[in-house]
Amino acid sequence: MSVTAEMVKKLREQTGAGMMDCKKALTEANGDFDKAVDILRKKGLAAAAKKAGRATSEGLIGSYVHMDKIGVLVEVNCETDFVARTDDFRQLVKDIAMHIAAANPRYLSREDVPSDVIEKEKDIYRDQIKGKPEHVIEKILEGKLEKFYSENCLLEQIFVKDPDQKKTIKDLVNEMIVKLGENIVVKRFVRFQLGEEKEG
Repeated sequence: MSVTAEMVKKLREQTGAGMMDCKKALTEANGDFDKAVDILRKKGLAAAAKKAGRATSEGLIGSYVHMDKIGVLVEVNCETDFVARTDDFRQLVKDIAMHIAAANPRYLSREDVPSDVIEKEKDIYRDQIKGKPEHVIEKILEGKLEKFYSENCLLEQIFVKDPDQKKTIKDLVNEMIVKLGENIVVKRFVRFQLGEEKEG
C-alpha cells in the first residue's frame, strides 16, 4: 500500500514524531495506522531515553488546591520556553499536581528515599516473615520494597486519572517527552494538608 502525505501528516499530528519517522513507520506497517503508532511508540521510548541527559532550565511551577484543604506546588522542567507554554506541557504539570494531591507521595523517586527509611522498612518486613529460609526472605524483601517504592515515590506511582492502564507518572512524562521532543524532568514538589503535622 502506498503511503500518502495525508497519512504521514495525520500520524505526525497524533504522535508528535518527525515526518520521516512517520513515513518510515507507515511504510513498515504497510499503511496500517494503528500498527504505525505502535512502531513509533516502541521507538519513542528510545527517543525519550536519548533526551534524558539534555539540560532542562525552562518549565513551569504548577499548583493545585483541593477544596481549600490540600495544596500542591510542583516544579516541572523542560528545555525551552516554547514547550513550557504549550497546552500539552501545561496539562502535564496540572495532572502531576493533581496526582500529588490525591496520591500523597512522600518522595520524588526511589533515589530520594533515605537509607535509614529503607532499613527501617526492611526491619518491619523481616519481622513479618520470620522463620522462612534466607533466600526466600531476600525475594520477599525485594518484592515488598518494590511495593513501597510504587506507593511512596511519585515517579513510580500509578497515575490516578488512568489506574486501569497501569501507567506510572514516569510513563506519563516519557510519553510527553516523545510527543514534545524535549527532555522533561519533574524537579521537586511540596504538598500541604490542613492541620497535618510535619514529619521529623
